[in-house]
Amino acid sequence: MAKKNKTTAKINSASDSLAQELIQEINQFSGDEADNPELAEDDEHLEFESEGSDIAEKIHSLEESLLRSRAELDNALKRNISDIEKAHKYGVERLLKELLPVLDNLEHALSNFSAESSEEDKEGVALTLKSFESALDKFGISPIYPIINEQFDPIKHEAVMTSKDPLKENNEIESIFQRGWQLHERVVRPARVSVIKNEQY
Repeated sequence: MAKKNKTTAKINSASDSLAQELIQEINQFSGDEADNPELAEDDEHLEFESEGSDIAEKIHSLEESLLRSRAELDNALKRNISDIEKAHKYGVERLLKELLPVLDNLEHALSNFSAESSEEDKEGVALTLKSFESALDKFGISPIYPIINEQFDPIKHEAVMTSKDPLKENNEIESIFQRGWQLHERVVRPARVSVIKNEQY
């Protein structure tokens, strides 16, 4: 009976010893966390890194959006400036088209005076036509004068008829019926001409 009690006492003593060692290890681990903040804040550090990565991505995305917005704004501004310049430059195009028949009539009148017409009448019409052309020139409106034997330009010339002439090359201007007009570099009305078209064999 005494041996049994001694054995039980040894077991209890061993259990107490193990419990104490376990408690000491736990306390030591807790102490390590207190002594080493990096171990204690390991999880918080990982969470902070994750949040920091998300914030960096958002900042990068916002920067790209800002750059795109600036580029779109710059392009829109350039388009608006270009449209305004064109409006100032070509704003009188419709007016010019309305005035061209008046110019044509003055030219027709000047070239078709009768023999009984006085020189004063001719000079008056010629002066009116010259003043008209001078006023148009101030707004960048200029006539297109084709030259005989010049090569036909489909942008500046309109072929109202064709003819054959073996002594001339194809697409040469043979005669001029009506001068054209342009507003700056834009052709408002091409000159009307006759063009050489020889048969090709």
